[in-house]
Amino acid sequence: MEKILILNGPNLNMLGMREPEIYGHDTLDDVEVLCREKGRALDFKIDFRQSNHEGELVEWIQEARGLFRGIVINAAAYTHTSVAIHDALKMLDMPIIEVHISNPATREEFRHFSYIGLLATAVIVGEGVQGYVQALEKMVELLPS
Repeated sequence: MEKILILNGPNLNMLGMREPEIYGHDTLDDVEVLCREKGRALDFKIDFRQSNHEGELVEWIQEARGLFRGIVINAAAYTHTSVAIHDALKMLDMPIIEVHISNPATREEFRHFSYIGLLATAVIVGEGVQGYVQALEKMVELLPS
């Protein structure tokens, strides 16, 4: 069974409460259930994590080497600011899929640039929480058989 790490950045623990007109009413717990169900269907073991702390995300990415076959990451606000997360991801030799519930390109200008997107194998934006499901489906295509 392939192990996939799903990382979520700051404020995603507030899904369902934070700007539901942008992010919807699903909670992060709902997203985790969705990912675990899709993971089982695709024969993936899912490790689902969230942190509001950049350093913790960096440490998890560093620890992923040799433990996981791919990463799905919604770095949230760190997408647009974190060279540290970019550099940690750059060290990995595995598919990296960037996910965003909204489409940052249609929002404030400061959200238009992504440090993650510079090295992501695939990027899925604007599909709501279903973007996570799409990322796992894409991971099947990206992982060697």
